[in-house]
Amino acid sequence: MSLALGVLVSGNGTNLQAILDATLDGSLAARVCCVISNRTDAMALERASRASLPALAIRHQNFPTREAFDRALIAALREHGADWVVLAGFMRVLTPELLRAFPGRVVNVHPSLLPAFPGVNAQRQAFEHGVKVTGCTVHFVDEGVDSGPIIAQRAVEILPDDDLAALTERIHAAEHELLVGVLRDIANGRVAPSNTALRPRG
Repeated sequence: MSLALGVLVSGNGTNLQAILDATLDGSLAARVCCVISNRTDAMALERASRASLPALAIRHQNFPTREAFDRALIAALREHGADWVVLAGFMRVLTPELLRAFPGRVVNVHPSLLPAFPGVNAQRQAFEHGVKVTGCTVHFVDEGVDSGPIIAQRAVEILPDDDLAALTERIHAAEHELLVGVLRDIANGRVAPSNTALRPRG
């Protein structure tokens, strides 16, 4: 099947670009219905505009509650026909309201081997802890922070001469491959919507 993706972003949008490239070269049976950012200055919106896609800035600061913000996201995603939601560097925690609107169909890419180093600055956390291996994870989103059911992971070795920038770059490259691969597995029926993503862990 072909996936109809709504992509939520907050920053540069390199994972979004990986998705767009894969849809264009035919290696991913999907179309990006819309790209939504909570930041008006996100480079990801420019990437979406260059691809002639709906690029929407919905600022969370304009809403009185997280739930009200998520309702605006839901309305935009539904208006543009999304049936799966991809968090590609989206720096907001979703509420149950959005998760119920797309039950078991919200996925996130995170730059660590979860459950290690959840939350922000995961690459820095791994680097400063001195671990030898880190990586990235694609998981279903639940009501916790980076706590949903894991779909796939990719390990990235921390090399003796690494600095944080070099490590981050290699993790990003692994993220691009892993996220597109997971979306391909979803489109091919090898990964089904999660029926546990609405239940918080812990």
